[in-house]
Amino acid sequence: MSELRIAVVGAGLMGADHIIRIQKRIVGAEVTAVVEPDEGRAKAALENAPAAKWFPNIEAAIAAKAMDAVLIATPGQFHEPVLVPAIEAGLPILCEKPLTPDAVSSRAIVDLEVAKGKQLIQVGFMRRFDQGYINLRELIASGKQGELLGLHCAHRNPAVPDTYHNDMLIFDSVVHEIDIVRFLTDSRIKSIEVKHMRRNKLSPEKLNEPILALLETEDGVLATVEMNVSVQFGYQVKTEAVFQKGIAEIGRTAGMNTFFDGQIATEEHMSFKTRFAAAYDTQIQRWVDATKLGKIDGPSAWDGYLAAAAVEAGVEALRSGNKVQVVYTVKPSLYNS
Repeated sequence: MSELRIAVVGAGLMGADHIIRIQKRIVGAEVTAVVEPDEGRAKAALENAPAAKWFPNIEAAIAAKAMDAVLIATPGQFHEPVLVPAIEAGLPILCEKPLTPDAVSSRAIVDLEVAKGKQLIQVGFMRRFDQGYINLRELIASGKQGELLGLHCAHRNPAVPDTYHNDMLIFDSVVHEIDIVRFLTDSRIKSIEVKHMRRNKLSPEKLNEPILALLETEDGVLATVEMNVSVQFGYQVKTEAVFQKGIAEIGRTAGMNTFFDGQIATEEHMSFKTRFAAAYDTQIQRWVDATKLGKIDGPSAWDGYLAAAAVEAGVEALRSGNKVQVVYTVKPSLYNS
């Protein structure tokens, strides 16, 4: 296989960005299909992939044999109707997070993949491909600064659209920290507790934020997560690790520092698309390369299920104010390798 033919499902903000990425920066792949029910949005996306064809649904694209692999970039509630036919067709899949919005449906996807007898799904937790997180994971594993005692995470957006609602603080945003804390510590999330800071009056009326989530891993590491979606100044994701013998921090901007009028100013990202651009590129390039070998090279469907189970506990904690234990089902042997 020379060029991997990819169908991008969803031509919104994320899907359109991935189409440009694959066409311009990924080696060994091309977009041959855009699956999008909105014809206008599909045509706009096709301007960046002129050789691709438009399909209103995944079933039509599969019937036309329009692709070798599928990249799902729709909102999470629409993932399952795409995942099921793609799995049944035996197609390799890169699915943006979440795998599905809840643990039951995520487990159903896991079981469907297990029945096929092969890992087809890679979940798009792109932070695992960010060099800062890779370096921090290596430092933790090395023991050079002693045992990891805890993590302080901050996830900040300048603003969010009107469609963003309170539960999304957990299932659309903190879900990234849920996965990356497990990635850094090699330990599942055991419990989640959520506290509210003083409400930001600049937040949309239906949002009660910022929040502080406390994640506890099964190995006893505590991670605090400040989730703040109306911070105004920029998009910022950073993590501080507390060790026995020191501190490590990642995520501070690499932008320009300016010194003027008795002030110091530092440029900051305004969007995830620039903050994690290199991570997205690396993730998709590695997925393309692995797919050609019949493998995945990143978070599996099982990782997606574990995140969904923890997210359910997190949403309950957000709503109730209680500390909530995370409940998991038994791991299938397919994911032990």
